[in-house]
Amino acid sequence: MKYSMNKIIGVALFSTMFTACSIPSLVKRELQHQVPPSFYESKDTVNSAMIQWKQYFNDSNLVALIDTALLNNQELNITLQQIAVAKNEIRVRKGEYLPFVNLGAGAGTDKVGEYTRQGAIEANHDIKSGTAFPDPLNDFSVSANLTWEVDIWKKLRNAKKAAIYEYLSTIEGRNFMVTNLVAEISNSYYELLALDNQLEIVKQYVKIQSDVLKIVKLQKMAGQVTELAVLRFEAELLKNQSRQFYIEQRIVETENQINFLVGRYPQPIPRDYQGFNTMVPDSIHAGIPSQLMVNRPDIKQAELELLARKLDIKVAKANFYPQFRIRAGFGYQAFNPKFLFQTPSSMLYSIAGDLAAPLINRNAIKAHYLTANAKQVQAVYEYERVVLMAYMDVSNQLSNIKNLQNSYNLKSQQVEVLNKSITISTTLFKSARADYMEVLLTQRDALESKIELIETKQQQMHAMVQIYQALGGGWN
Repeated sequence: MKYSMNKIIGVALFSTMFTACSIPSLVKRELQHQVPPSFYESKDTVNSAMIQWKQYFNDSNLVALIDTALLNNQELNITLQQIAVAKNEIRVRKGEYLPFVNLGAGAGTDKVGEYTRQGAIEANHDIKSGTAFPDPLNDFSVSANLTWEVDIWKKLRNAKKAAIYEYLSTIEGRNFMVTNLVAEISNSYYELLALDNQLEIVKQYVKIQSDVLKIVKLQKMAGQVTELAVLRFEAELLKNQSRQFYIEQRIVETENQINFLVGRYPQPIPRDYQGFNTMVPDSIHAGIPSQLMVNRPDIKQAELELLARKLDIKVAKANFYPQFRIRAGFGYQAFNPKFLFQTPSSMLYSIAGDLAAPLINRNAIKAHYLTANAKQVQAVYEYERVVLMAYMDVSNQLSNIKNLQNSYNLKSQQVEVLNKSITISTTLFKSARADYMEVLLTQRDALESKIELIETKQQQMHAMVQIYQALGGGWN
C-alpha cells in the first residue's frame, strides 16, 4: 500500500510538472477605466439617477403605463426566465464538486454452458459439495455507489463562482432593460402629446385658411384679386388638410407602439395634452462620473461579465493538471432473495481512486484555454467601451438640454412675432394694402414655427428622459 501511494504521488508530481511547463502564456490586458473627475467642471455630487422613476415622472398617466409595462412586457418577462436559468446553473455547478451517490437495485439470471470454464467450475463445485448449484444462476443486488472528483485545483469551485457572476450579470441586464423600457415608454408618451398638439394647431390653421379662402373668393368676384390667388389659397388649404391625416396616422402608430410596450392589444392611451407647451423639464443633477459605475446597470453587467471571464481562465487552466477521482460502492448481492441481506455473507463493497493527467494530444485543452484568454481580453474592451459610452451619453445630453432651452426660447419669440404678422397681414390684405402672397407666406411661416416649437418641446422632454437614462436611473 505504501509503495502504491508513493507511486501515485510520484505520477501526480510528474504530471503536474509536465503540464505546467507547457501551459500557454496568459494574455493580460489592464483596465483603462479612469473617467474624468467631473462633467463640465461641475463638482455637484447630487445625482438625479437616485430618484425613483415614479417621482421623476410626475404625470399620473405615464406612471400608470410604466407600472403596467413592468408587469406585462413580454421581453422583460423573457429576461426574467433567463435569470431563472442562470440561477439554476449555479446549482448545477455547485453539485459538480460534491460527491455523486446513486442508489440501485437489480435482478437477473444467467445460464452458462457446461463445457465452459465457468460451467466446469460450477460442476466441480457441485460434485465436491454435494450441494446443487443453482442452474440457471439468479442474481439479486442492492447497492449504493459514490463517485467524487476531488477539486484539488479549485476548477469546479471557480466554475461555480463564474456561474454566480453570470447570474448577477443577468440581474443587471434585467435592470438595464427596465431602464430602457421606462425611457422608451416615456419618449413615446411625450411624442404622443406633441402629435396631439400638432394636430390641434393644424386644425386651427385649416379653419383660419378656410375663412381666408372665403374672403379671397369674394374679392375675386369683386375683381380685387385674380383666380391665381384663389387657387394658391385653396392649394395651401388642401395641403394642411392632408397633413392633418398624416398626423392622425402617426398618433395611431404611436399609441400602438406604447400598447405593445405595455403588453396589451391596441386601445386608447389616456393622456392630457393641453399643458404640453407649459411643461418644464425638472432640473438635472448629473453628479460626478464615478457614480456611473454604481448607477448604470450596463456598466455593472460588463464588470460582472469580466469577473466571470477571469474565473473561466482559471477553470481552463486547471484542465492541464491531474484530476483525482474516488469511486466507492457498498451493498448486498446474492443468488437467492432470502440470502440477500445476510451480513456479512452477502455484503459487497469497493473503493478505488483514479489519477489522470493529459500528456498527449492536448490541442483541445489548449484551444479552450486560449479561447478563455481571448474572451477575457474581449470582456475588458467591452467594459471600457461601456464606461466610455456612458460618459459620452451624459456629456451629450447635458449639452443637449442647455442648447434646447436656448432654442426653445428663440422659437417662442419667433412664434409671437409671426402671430402678430398674421394679424397685420390679414388686416392689410382686407384693405387691399398687402399682396395675397404676403398673407399666404405669413400664415405658412407661422404654422411651421408653431410645429417646430412643439417639436422642440418634445425634444426637451426627450432630453430629460435620456439624461435620466444615461445617468442610470429608472431601474430602482
